[in-house]
Amino acid sequence: MPTNIRVASIMRKAILSGEYSGGEELSLTQIATELGVSRTPVREAFQKLGSEGLIVLRMNKGAIVSKIDKKFITDHFEVRIILESAAVKRATENQMDVQGLIDRERALIDSPAATVEDFASLNQTIHTAIWKAADNNKLYKILEELWNGASTNTIHPALEHHLKSAHEHIELLTEIKKGHAEVAENIMKKHLLRSMNNILDNFNFTQNI
Repeated sequence: MPTNIRVASIMRKAILSGEYSGGEELSLTQIATELGVSRTPVREAFQKLGSEGLIVLRMNKGAIVSKIDKKFITDHFEVRIILESAAVKRATENQMDVQGLIDRERALIDSPAATVEDFASLNQTIHTAIWKAADNNKLYKILEELWNGASTNTIHPALEHHLKSAHEHIELLTEIKKGHAEVAENIMKKHLLRSMNNILDNFNFTQNI
């Protein structure tokens, strides 16, 4: 995933979950420093987020976080659910090779040394592999730009979320392997609904602090 897309996904999740508050000023230089990247991908990420209505760009002054509500979050995830479910169906029909991903997920679950970062990385790999297997470049591009990373929150331990997601991934990939497109679609919908609820829980929590 390109650096600017990765930066946008990190910031998108932070805004949707309420980690960045409406009206908060974002410094291009500060974000670049925090994420260990140059200013260029951050500037490009700002432009993407500005086009989505998540931030308001300021000439030579960074950006201001937009005020969002729960409907904004549910709208975002509803689009992801529709498109990722379609991608799963196409990937299944295209006989996606999933065994390697199943093996990697099982090994990660069984590893006592597995970290949150390991799970987050494989989570992204699995989702993007499904988009690629759908074999539609436009669909892939749209999903890439909707990506908000792992939907962890500050209420429950991140590792707990990742373990649940890992088991859901195995269930999903197994149904793809069997060629059960409709079953796989439904698993993806439930998977993303849980992610949406995690983000909503975090958003509600931060609004009440």
